[in-house]
Amino acid sequence: MFDDIRPYRDDEVNQVLHKLINEKELQASIAQFSLPFLKKYAPSVANILVKWSLQYRLKNIHHIEDIQNEVAKYIDKIIDKSTSGFTYAGLEKFDRNKPCLFISNHRDIVLDAALVNYALHKNNIETVEAAVGDNLLHKEWVSDLMRINKSFIVKRSEKTKRAMLTASKKLSSYIHHSLTEKKQNIWIAQKEGRAKDGIDKTNAALISMLLLNKGKETTIAEYLSNLNIVPVAISYEFDPCDHNKAKELAEIEATGSYQKQENEDLNSITQGMLGQKGKIHVTFCQPILGDFDDSKAIAQAIDKQIINNYKLYPSNIGAYEQLNKAENSTSICEQLTSRMHDLTQEQKHWLLTMYANPVFSKKAIE
Repeated sequence: MFDDIRPYRDDEVNQVLHKLINEKELQASIAQFSLPFLKKYAPSVANILVKWSLQYRLKNIHHIEDIQNEVAKYIDKIIDKSTSGFTYAGLEKFDRNKPCLFISNHRDIVLDAALVNYALHKNNIETVEAAVGDNLLHKEWVSDLMRINKSFIVKRSEKTKRAMLTASKKLSSYIHHSLTEKKQNIWIAQKEGRAKDGIDKTNAALISMLLLNKGKETTIAEYLSNLNIVPVAISYEFDPCDHNKAKELAEIEATGSYQKQENEDLNSITQGMLGQKGKIHVTFCQPILGDFDDSKAIAQAIDKQIINNYKLYPSNIGAYEQLNKAENSTSICEQLTSRMHDLTQEQKHWLLTMYANPVFSKKAIE
Protein backbone atom coordinates (compact mmCIF):
# COMPACT_ATOMS: atom_id res chain seq x y z
CA MET A 1 0.00 0.00 0.00
CA PHE A 2 2.84 2.40 0.79
CA ASP A 3 5.49 1.00 -1.58
CA ASP A 4 5.87 4.24 -3.55
CA ILE A 5 6.63 6.40 -0.50
CA ARG A 6 8.05 4.15 2.25
CA PRO A 7 11.76 3.74 3.11
CA TYR A 8 13.55 0.67 1.78
CA ARG A 9 13.64 -2.52 3.85
CA ASP A 10 16.56 -4.73 4.82
CA ASP A 11 15.80 -7.19 2.01
CA GLU A 12 16.20 -4.38 -0.56
CA VAL A 13 19.52 -3.01 0.69
CA ASN A 14 21.94 -5.05 -1.43
CA GLN A 15 20.14 -4.38 -4.71
CA VAL A 16 19.81 -0.63 -4.07
CA LEU A 17 23.45 -0.30 -2.97
CA HIS A 18 24.56 -2.06 -6.17
CA LYS A 19 22.61 0.51 -8.21
CA LEU A 20 24.04 3.41 -6.25
CA ILE A 21 27.66 2.24 -6.49
CA ASN A 22 27.34 2.07 -10.29
CA GLU A 23 25.55 5.44 -10.62
CA LYS A 24 27.81 7.75 -12.67
CA GLU A 25 26.28 10.99 -11.34
CA LEU A 26 26.73 9.90 -7.73
CA GLN A 27 30.35 8.96 -8.45
CA ALA A 28 30.90 12.37 -10.04
CA SER A 29 29.25 14.19 -7.13
CA ILE A 30 31.45 12.45 -4.57
CA ALA A 31 34.58 12.96 -6.69
CA GLN A 32 33.80 16.68 -6.97
CA PHE A 33 34.43 17.08 -3.25
CA SER A 34 36.72 14.21 -2.30
CA LEU A 35 39.02 14.32 -5.36
CA PRO A 36 38.56 17.85 -6.84
CA PHE A 37 41.93 18.06 -8.64
CA LEU A 38 41.62 14.61 -10.22
CA LYS A 39 37.96 15.26 -11.05
CA LYS A 40 38.95 18.38 -12.99
CA TYR A 41 41.75 16.87 -15.06
CA ALA A 42 40.88 13.15 -15.20
CA PRO A 43 37.16 12.81 -14.41
CA SER A 44 36.79 9.21 -15.55
CA VAL A 45 39.70 8.13 -13.35
CA ALA A 46 38.23 10.01 -10.38
CA ASN A 47 34.87 8.28 -10.92
CA ILE A 48 36.50 4.84 -11.02
CA LEU A 49 38.39 5.54 -7.78
CA VAL A 50 35.16 6.64 -6.10
CA LYS A 51 33.42 3.48 -7.31
CA TRP A 52 36.23 1.28 -5.92
CA SER A 53 36.11 3.17 -2.64
CA LEU A 54 32.34 2.72 -2.36
CA GLN A 55 32.62 -0.99 -3.13
CA TYR A 56 35.22 -1.42 -0.40
CA ARG A 57 33.44 0.71 2.21
CA LEU A 58 30.02 -0.83 1.59
CA LYS A 59 31.01 -4.49 1.20
CA ASN A 60 29.83 -5.35 4.72
CA ILE A 61 26.64 -3.28 4.58
CA HIS A 62 23.56 -5.50 4.33
CA HIS A 63 20.98 -3.95 6.66
CA ILE A 64 19.41 -0.51 7.21
CA GLU A 65 20.99 -0.41 10.67
CA ASP A 66 24.43 -0.87 9.08
CA ILE A 67 23.76 2.19 6.91
CA GLN A 68 22.59 4.21 9.91
CA ASN A 69 25.80 3.36 11.78
CA GLU A 70 27.89 4.50 8.79
CA VAL A 71 25.90 7.74 8.54
CA ALA A 72 26.47 8.36 12.27
CA LYS A 73 30.24 8.13 11.67
CA TYR A 74 29.92 10.67 8.86
CA ILE A 75 27.89 13.06 11.05
CA ASP A 76 30.63 12.66 13.68
CA LYS A 77 33.13 13.98 11.13
CA ILE A 78 30.83 16.83 10.05
CA ILE A 79 30.40 17.94 13.66
CA ASP A 80 34.15 17.71 14.27
CA LYS A 81 35.19 19.62 11.14
CA SER A 82 32.38 22.13 10.58
CA THR A 83 31.08 23.08 14.04
CA SER A 84 32.38 24.55 17.29
CA GLY A 85 30.40 21.99 19.24
CA PHE A 86 27.08 20.12 19.20
CA THR A 87 24.84 19.92 22.28
CA TYR A 88 21.31 18.70 22.94
CA ALA A 89 18.80 18.64 25.79
CA GLY A 90 15.44 17.09 26.68
CA LEU A 91 16.11 13.40 26.04
CA GLU A 92 16.46 12.69 29.75
CA LYS A 93 12.65 12.84 29.95
CA PHE A 94 12.14 10.77 26.82
CA ASP A 95 9.64 7.89 26.98
CA ARG A 96 11.38 5.10 25.07
CA ASN A 97 8.22 2.98 25.05
CA LYS A 98 6.19 5.37 22.92
CA PRO A 99 7.26 6.37 19.39
CA CYS A 100 7.35 10.12 18.68
CA LEU A 101 6.46 12.32 15.78
CA PHE A 102 9.24 14.91 15.95
CA ILE A 103 8.31 18.21 14.31
CA SER A 104 11.24 20.63 14.10
CA ASN A 105 12.02 24.02 12.70
CA HIS A 106 13.67 23.78 9.29
CA ARG A 107 16.95 25.50 8.49
CA ASP A 108 19.00 22.88 6.62
CA ILE A 109 17.75 20.44 3.98
CA VAL A 110 19.55 17.37 5.36
CA LEU A 111 21.21 18.27 8.66
CA ASP A 112 18.04 19.09 10.63
CA ALA A 113 16.86 15.47 10.56
CA ALA A 114 20.43 14.12 10.69
CA LEU A 115 21.20 15.99 13.92
CA VAL A 116 17.95 14.83 15.55
CA ASN A 117 18.95 11.30 14.54
CA TYR A 118 22.49 11.75 15.83
CA ALA A 119 21.26 12.78 19.30
CA LEU A 120 18.88 9.80 19.40
CA HIS A 121 21.59 7.42 18.19
CA LYS A 122 23.99 8.63 20.89
CA ASN A 123 21.34 7.78 23.49
CA ASN A 124 20.52 4.35 22.02
CA ILE A 125 17.06 5.53 20.98
CA GLU A 126 15.51 4.31 17.71
CA THR A 127 16.37 6.74 14.90
CA VAL A 128 13.64 8.39 12.85
CA GLU A 129 12.09 7.82 9.50
CA ALA A 130 12.49 11.27 7.94
CA ALA A 131 10.10 13.00 5.56
CA VAL A 132 11.63 14.30 2.33
CA GLY A 133 9.78 16.24 -0.36
CA ASP A 134 9.72 14.82 -3.87
CA ASN A 135 10.81 18.27 -5.11
CA LEU A 136 14.31 17.26 -3.97
CA LEU A 137 14.17 13.91 -5.74
CA HIS A 138 14.44 14.86 -9.40
CA LYS A 139 16.84 11.98 -10.00
CA GLU A 140 16.13 8.33 -9.17
CA TRP A 141 19.50 7.83 -7.48
CA VAL A 142 18.83 10.72 -5.08
CA SER A 143 15.52 9.09 -4.15
CA ASP A 144 17.30 5.74 -3.63
CA LEU A 145 19.93 7.43 -1.47
CA MET A 146 17.27 8.99 0.74
CA ARG A 147 15.01 5.95 1.01
CA ILE A 148 17.84 3.57 1.89
CA ASN A 149 18.59 5.87 4.84
CA LYS A 150 15.08 5.61 6.35
CA SER A 151 13.44 8.49 4.48
CA PHE A 152 9.86 8.44 3.20
CA ILE A 153 8.54 10.61 0.39
CA VAL A 154 6.17 13.55 0.67
CA LYS A 155 4.53 14.05 -2.73
CA ARG A 156 4.27 17.77 -3.42
CA SER A 157 4.24 17.80 -7.20
CA GLU A 158 0.89 16.17 -7.98
CA LYS A 159 -0.89 18.01 -10.79
CA THR A 160 -4.48 18.20 -9.51
CA LYS A 161 -6.18 18.99 -6.20
CA ARG A 162 -7.73 15.53 -6.14
CA ALA A 163 -4.34 13.87 -6.62
CA MET A 164 -2.83 16.06 -3.90
CA LEU A 165 -5.64 15.14 -1.48
CA THR A 166 -5.15 11.43 -2.25
CA ALA A 167 -1.40 11.76 -1.67
CA SER A 168 -1.98 13.66 1.59
CA LYS A 169 -4.38 10.99 2.87
CA LYS A 170 -1.87 8.26 2.07
CA LEU A 171 0.91 10.21 3.80
CA SER A 172 -1.24 10.76 6.88
CA SER A 173 -2.11 7.07 6.98
CA TYR A 174 1.54 6.08 6.53
CA ILE A 175 2.76 8.30 9.38
CA HIS A 176 0.07 6.92 11.73
CA HIS A 177 0.89 3.36 10.60
CA SER A 178 4.62 3.85 11.23
CA LEU A 179 4.04 5.29 14.69
CA THR A 180 1.42 2.84 15.92
CA GLU A 181 2.12 -0.39 14.00
CA LYS A 182 5.84 -0.27 13.19
CA LYS A 183 6.59 1.57 16.48
CA GLN A 184 8.89 3.84 14.50
CA ASN A 185 9.92 7.40 15.40
CA ILE A 186 9.15 9.94 12.65
CA TRP A 187 10.65 13.34 11.77
CA ILE A 188 9.02 16.01 9.63
CA ALA A 189 9.77 19.71 9.20
CA GLN A 190 7.23 22.23 10.51
CA LYS A 191 6.65 23.54 6.98
CA GLU A 192 7.66 22.95 3.39
CA GLY A 193 10.96 24.64 2.60
CA ARG A 194 13.60 26.05 4.88
CA ALA A 195 12.91 29.11 7.06
CA LYS A 196 15.28 31.24 5.02
CA ASP A 197 14.22 34.41 6.82
CA GLY A 198 14.74 32.88 10.28
CA ILE A 199 11.03 32.85 11.15
CA ASP A 200 10.12 29.41 12.49
CA LYS A 201 6.40 28.94 11.94
CA THR A 202 4.47 25.68 11.67
CA ASN A 203 2.18 25.42 8.67
CA ALA A 204 -1.32 24.57 9.93
CA ALA A 205 -1.84 22.62 6.68
CA LEU A 206 0.80 20.15 7.91
CA ILE A 207 -1.29 19.51 11.03
CA SER A 208 -4.44 19.20 8.92
CA MET A 209 -2.66 16.55 6.84
CA LEU A 210 -1.72 14.62 9.98
CA LEU A 211 -5.36 14.70 11.11
CA LEU A 212 -6.73 13.37 7.79
CA ASN A 213 -6.37 9.82 9.11
CA LYS A 214 -8.35 10.57 12.29
CA GLY A 215 -11.67 8.75 12.51
CA LYS A 216 -14.86 10.75 13.11
CA GLU A 217 -15.38 9.14 16.50
CA THR A 218 -11.81 9.89 17.61
CA THR A 219 -11.28 13.21 19.38
CA ILE A 220 -8.35 15.49 18.54
CA ALA A 221 -6.96 14.86 22.04
CA GLU A 222 -7.07 11.07 21.51
CA TYR A 223 -5.44 11.30 18.11
CA LEU A 224 -2.71 13.64 19.38
CA SER A 225 -1.95 11.05 22.04
CA ASN A 226 -1.48 8.48 19.26
CA LEU A 227 0.75 10.78 17.24
CA ASN A 228 2.77 11.88 20.29
CA ILE A 229 4.03 15.08 18.63
CA VAL A 230 7.31 16.31 20.15
CA PRO A 231 8.47 19.75 18.92
CA VAL A 232 12.22 20.09 18.37
CA ALA A 233 14.12 23.40 18.34
CA ILE A 234 17.32 23.34 16.26
CA SER A 235 19.62 26.35 16.73
CA TYR A 236 22.59 27.06 14.46
CA GLU A 237 25.06 29.80 15.40
CA PHE A 238 25.84 30.31 11.72
CA ASP A 239 24.04 29.18 8.57
CA PRO A 240 26.47 27.97 5.86
CA CYS A 241 23.87 28.94 3.25
CA ASP A 242 23.13 32.41 4.68
CA HIS A 243 24.92 34.19 1.84
CA ASN A 244 22.78 32.56 -0.85
CA LYS A 245 19.60 32.86 1.22
CA ALA A 246 20.19 36.62 1.63
CA LYS A 247 20.59 37.03 -2.13
CA GLU A 248 17.42 35.03 -2.76
CA LEU A 249 15.35 37.02 -0.24
CA ALA A 250 16.61 40.33 -1.65
CA GLU A 251 15.73 39.23 -5.18
CA ILE A 252 12.22 38.19 -4.12
CA GLU A 253 11.76 41.55 -2.40
CA ALA A 254 12.94 43.40 -5.51
CA THR A 255 11.26 41.37 -8.26
CA GLY A 256 8.58 39.30 -6.53
CA SER A 257 10.09 35.96 -7.56
CA TYR A 258 13.21 33.81 -7.57
CA GLN A 259 14.23 31.16 -10.08
CA LYS A 260 16.33 28.29 -8.74
CA GLN A 261 19.38 27.31 -10.71
CA GLU A 262 20.01 23.74 -11.84
CA ASN A 263 21.24 21.53 -8.97
CA GLU A 264 20.76 24.39 -6.49
CA ASP A 265 19.18 22.11 -3.88
CA LEU A 266 22.02 19.59 -4.15
CA ASN A 267 24.56 22.41 -3.81
CA SER A 268 22.70 23.68 -0.73
CA ILE A 269 22.79 20.19 0.79
CA THR A 270 26.56 20.00 0.28
CA GLN A 271 27.17 23.53 1.51
CA GLY A 272 24.99 22.91 4.56
CA MET A 273 26.95 19.80 5.51
CA LEU A 274 30.48 21.04 4.83
CA GLY A 275 30.20 24.77 5.64
CA GLN A 276 31.13 26.22 9.03
CA LYS A 277 28.17 26.34 11.42
CA GLY A 278 29.65 27.44 14.73
CA LYS A 279 27.77 25.98 17.70
CA ILE A 280 24.61 23.88 17.26
CA HIS A 281 22.05 23.08 19.93
CA VAL A 282 18.99 20.80 19.68
CA THR A 283 16.22 20.86 22.29
CA PHE A 284 13.61 18.11 22.45
CA CYS A 285 10.49 19.77 23.87
CA GLN A 286 7.39 18.50 25.67
CA PRO A 287 4.75 16.44 23.78
CA ILE A 288 1.74 18.31 22.37
CA LEU A 289 -1.15 16.75 24.27
CA GLY A 290 -4.68 17.76 25.26
CA ASP A 291 -7.71 19.18 23.53
CA PHE A 292 -7.34 21.78 20.76
CA ASP A 293 -9.98 23.53 18.66
CA ASP A 294 -8.27 23.03 15.32
CA SER A 295 -5.03 22.58 13.37
CA LYS A 296 -4.12 26.23 13.74
CA ALA A 297 -4.19 26.00 17.55
CA ILE A 298 -1.98 22.89 17.46
CA ALA A 299 0.48 24.65 15.14
CA GLN A 300 0.63 27.62 17.50
CA ALA A 301 1.38 25.32 20.44
CA ILE A 302 4.26 23.77 18.48
CA ASP A 303 5.58 27.23 17.54
CA LYS A 304 5.54 28.41 21.14
CA GLN A 305 7.69 25.51 22.29
CA ILE A 306 10.16 25.82 19.41
CA ILE A 307 10.55 29.58 19.86
CA ASN A 308 10.86 29.33 23.64
CA ASN A 309 13.53 26.64 23.35
CA TYR A 310 15.50 28.20 20.48
CA LYS A 311 19.02 28.98 21.72
CA LEU A 312 20.14 32.51 20.88
CA TYR A 313 23.79 33.08 19.98
CA PRO A 314 25.81 36.32 19.75
CA SER A 315 25.14 36.20 16.00
CA ASN A 316 21.40 36.54 16.73
CA ILE A 317 21.76 39.22 19.41
CA GLY A 318 24.27 41.26 17.40
CA ALA A 319 22.11 41.20 14.27
CA TYR A 320 19.01 42.18 16.26
CA GLU A 321 20.78 45.12 17.93
CA GLN A 322 22.24 46.27 14.62
CA LEU A 323 18.81 46.32 12.96
CA ASN A 324 17.31 48.15 15.93
CA LYS A 325 20.23 50.59 16.25
CA ALA A 326 20.12 49.82 19.94
CA GLU A 327 22.02 52.01 22.32
CA ASN A 328 25.08 50.31 23.82
CA SER A 329 24.67 47.61 21.18
CA THR A 330 27.45 45.09 20.84
CA SER A 331 29.24 45.22 17.51
CA ILE A 332 28.32 42.51 15.06
CA CYS A 333 30.64 39.58 15.60
CA GLU A 334 33.58 39.40 13.23
CA GLN A 335 32.38 36.15 11.61
CA LEU A 336 28.98 37.65 10.78
CA THR A 337 30.63 40.75 9.31
CA SER A 338 32.89 38.63 7.12
CA ARG A 339 29.87 36.78 5.73
CA MET A 340 28.53 40.06 4.32
CA HIS A 341 31.68 41.39 2.66
CA ASP A 342 30.47 41.19 -0.96
CA LEU A 343 26.73 41.70 -0.46
CA THR A 344 24.68 44.72 -1.48
CA GLN A 345 23.00 46.81 1.23
CA GLU A 346 19.68 45.06 0.58
CA GLN A 347 21.31 41.63 0.80
CA LYS A 348 23.16 42.61 4.00
CA HIS A 349 19.85 43.70 5.50
CA TRP A 350 18.33 40.30 4.75
CA LEU A 351 21.30 38.42 6.17
CA LEU A 352 21.02 40.40 9.40
CA THR A 353 17.25 39.86 9.40
CA MET A 354 17.51 36.08 9.19
CA TYR A 355 19.78 36.07 12.26
CA ALA A 356 17.70 38.65 14.13
CA ASN A 357 14.27 37.10 13.58
CA PRO A 358 14.62 34.43 16.31
CA VAL A 359 15.10 37.31 18.77
CA PHE A 360 12.03 39.10 17.40
CA SER A 361 10.06 35.85 17.67
CA LYS A 362 11.02 35.34 21.31
CA LYS A 363 10.10 38.91 22.22
CA ALA A 364 6.73 38.53 20.46
CA ILE A 365 5.63 35.70 22.79
CA GLU A 366 7.04 37.14 26.03
